[in-house]
Amino acid sequence: MAFRPRHLLGIEHLSPEDIRTVLDLADQYVDFNRRTVKKTDALAGMTQINMFFENSTRTQASFELAGKRLGADVMNMAMQTSSVKKGETLIDTALTLNAMHPDLLVVRHGSSGAVDLLAQKVECAVINAGDGKHEHPTQALLDALTIRREKGRIHRLTVAICGDVAHSRVARSNLLLLGKMENRVRLIAPPTLMPSGVAEFGCEVYDDMREGLKDADVVMMLRLQKERMDGGFIPSEREYFHRYGLDAEKLAYAKEDAIVMHPGPMNRGVEIDGTIADDIHRSVIQEQVEMGVAVRMAVMDLLARNLREDRGRALAGETYV
Repeated sequence: MAFRPRHLLGIEHLSPEDIRTVLDLADQYVDFNRRTVKKTDALAGMTQINMFFENSTRTQASFELAGKRLGADVMNMAMQTSSVKKGETLIDTALTLNAMHPDLLVVRHGSSGAVDLLAQKVECAVINAGDGKHEHPTQALLDALTIRREKGRIHRLTVAICGDVAHSRVARSNLLLLGKMENRVRLIAPPTLMPSGVAEFGCEVYDDMREGLKDADVVMMLRLQKERMDGGFIPSEREYFHRYGLDAEKLAYAKEDAIVMHPGPMNRGVEIDGTIADDIHRSVIQEQVEMGVAVRMAVMDLLARNLREDRGRALAGETYV
């Protein structure tokens, strides 16, 4: 398959062909995961270390399950009680891990660029599971797979992304991916939650939700990221829901067959009405969770193949010398 990256640090450096390769293999893993026996040896003999400096439930569980189904030896590091909390630098942690000879390193960190720094210091494949306000590439890929399976394509669609855009790495990764695949992307948020200069990415910007949702094929809601807010960005949750929460009245402005997405975890009654979230005809939120495992399996499988090839070439070179 045509996929040559050594790491997955973001969507920015992936080509449309790279994206299609991941989605095509992930499609196969969707079918695989629906079998009674869900075990392969694609990563047999390889070690996967999950390092989550930020709390996570679904993303960490998804990566752990993906690794185990691929046959890897999976270790979860408790970063809340790690040496980093005792004063060790991130670089020292990377050097320590590198000495253990892992094959795959899955990292979530609260600082933008931290995962890229780790990737420069280790000799294994690194996957960004979310860094600060920067990127969350596997979330964008699983969203793309969900859209493609529901709509039959991942290009020339109108996608509305609504909510806390300013603090969202999910929004950034989706904006990059959807743009690469020739979609029309609209960002909808109050001015306080819209980053400056975002229109330079080639998207449309709205502060009126009804106008932004008009004739949209996909409605992607974002969580209010209170943990990243250091001030008063909204008057109140009640007022926010009134203006920017997705309910039946606002959703009616989108196309009749528009699908509703949310990366989770959801704040019902704040970003989305519970009735809409549970609507089996419009909501694909549970499908996103399922696609997450398949996409992460595909990403790790592809990176492992490249890692084996690189190590094989290096070994051949050493033997030749």
